Amino acid sequence: MSTELNDFQLEFAGIRLGHGTSIPIARIEGLARPGVRGEVVERPAADGVWLSPDWYEARTLRIDCGVKMPGDPAAAARIVAQIEEAADDPRVRTVGGAVTSLRIKWPGAPVRVLYGRLRKAEASWEEAVFGWVPLDVEFTAPDARYYADVEQSMELRLGWLSGGGFTAPVQAPIHVSDGSLSGQNRPGWVTNGGNVDAYPVLTIYGPCANPVITHVETGRQINLGITIPAGEHVTVDTRPGQRTVTRKNGGTFATTSPLGDFRLPPGRSEIRWTASDPTASARLKVTWRDAFKTLVDPKETPVR
Repeated sequence: MSTELNDFQLEFAGIRLGHGTSIPIARIEGLARPGVRGEVVERPAADGVWLSPDWYEARTLRIDCGVKMPGDPAAAARIVAQIEEAADDPRVRTVGGAVTSLRIKWPGAPVRVLYGRLRKAEASWEEAVFGWVPLDVEFTAPDARYYADVEQSMELRLGWLSGGGFTAPVQAPIHVSDGSLSGQNRPGWVTNGGNVDAYPVLTIYGPCANPVITHVETGRQINLGITIPAGEHVTVDTRPGQRTVTRKNGGTFATTSPLGDFRLPPGRSEIRWTASDPTASARLKVTWRDAFKTLVDPKETPVR
């Protein structure tokens, strides 16, 4: 369970850094706008240059900190060992694309999360006898967005379409919507409270065949063209660096649908899905986190 953080504090693998902790931070870089990659091409026989599209690079936080345990060098060494052990987690370090979370609490905003890896944790032991061990820490997030600390979710059964009804064949007794629901009472609404597109994780629970998931406002679809038996599920992960379609047993398969195009814009939007389900028991679960360009949303009400 996540712990509460105070302003100017960070947390990685349950280890808290920053103001008021035993690991004070002297300097931190990389919290602002991430670097970009793009070409700057000189214009032949003309003034100026041509700028290509700019794409964000990975966000790398460089943290100058240290373990402060006055008079207790053994305790300082144990904390350094905990950080090194967390960075060496084989579930992250040895798995391509695997990431872990870094939680950040900054003044004027709730806790935000970056997903990446601790790539460097170098200690200097010259002053360890005094209980002070400087640390050079780097955390690299392949996705430069900040995310909300709390994950949101929504479940949607078949038949909740704008006009109601299920995809045939069906079996009685079946209760369907008449399509008259609106507003917050209407299933399928999802809200990204951030200021940049969020990428959901979509899990379809069988039994059903040929599921198609649609984001109504953009018309973008994910069409799997498969059969999911009862007791099985398929997870469609659209998040950057994680874009896969995975069965319950861990096996993956390809889809022609561009997963990177399926995203939730800021604000409220609607998701629908269709499939063949003779039992009317299949369901779709959508999970997501609000996404932010910046650590503090300029339009956000300050946290008191």
